[in-house]
Amino acid sequence: MPTYHDNVTSLTQSGQKAAALPEIRTIDLNDLHRALQLGWDDFKAVPSHAIVLCVVYPVLGLVLARVVHGYSVLPLLFPLAAGFALLGPFAAIGLYELSRRRENGEEPSAWDAIAIVRSPSFGAMLGLGTLLFALFVTWIATAQAIYVAAFGYATAAGIPDFFTQVLTTTRGLWLILVGCGIGFLFALLALCISVVSFPMMLDRHATTGEAIVTSLRTVARNPISMATWGLIVAGLLVLGTLPFFLGLAVVIPLLGHATWHLYREVIVPDPNARPLPPRPRERKPAADFPANLFPWRRKNSA
Repeated sequence: MPTYHDNVTSLTQSGQKAAALPEIRTIDLNDLHRALQLGWDDFKAVPSHAIVLCVVYPVLGLVLARVVHGYSVLPLLFPLAAGFALLGPFAAIGLYELSRRRENGEEPSAWDAIAIVRSPSFGAMLGLGTLLFALFVTWIATAQAIYVAAFGYATAAGIPDFFTQVLTTTRGLWLILVGCGIGFLFALLALCISVVSFPMMLDRHATTGEAIVTSLRTVARNPISMATWGLIVAGLLVLGTLPFFLGLAVVIPLLGHATWHLYREVIVPDPNARPLPPRPRERKPAADFPANLFPWRRKNSA
């Protein structure tokens, strides 16, 4: 039977755990605009680094379009493209690091983004990233099941035939309504569990559970603003797929940087945090370029 001391200890631990969760602000559309503006400023400051990090997206999109057309799985092209919204929060973790360092007065480079793997919370990020990937796979399987329910296993003869079936038939209308409705639920779930999760894990080294709970609290505290943010993300991703997914080279970095600033807008900073001072960047002569790639050899030579 629990004693009085046990009850007091349990309440104290619960209170400490609740106190560890960050305070959440109420934000409005002006705060969303500010986050996007600051994200754009970050992108302009380090555009080459962001594009290098995200070039896989347009390349993947082009390859994806070719594979889908070649292997007669054309109906999955739209669900696969829409799935970028589910994986985007994890794919942008390097961009959060660039924005964090620039916020601290540093001049970030691509190596700073890659250094995210040395973060104490990288394991937690991988855990949530795995969850988002499982959500993505489930969405693709669900989208395939919806198409089969509407059209069976017969494949379209080509792109014109596919669009004719989808846009001009009753079954196609049913496919669009049901697919978009269920896809909205997947996107809503991804938004609720990850809207500020990855920036929080990077900034406060929070666990996966703490980050998810904070994201859920953020959405509950700001339902209108978070719904608007979700629409902004969806709209920009749609624009990013044009032409041939090349726009994602700009949209993904912009959203990644803006998400970091959205986190700053909505989460009250930790008063006990001790930010590290910016590290001065060592200037390296161009003549030493090959040696700069192998700093440990320079140290041995010295």
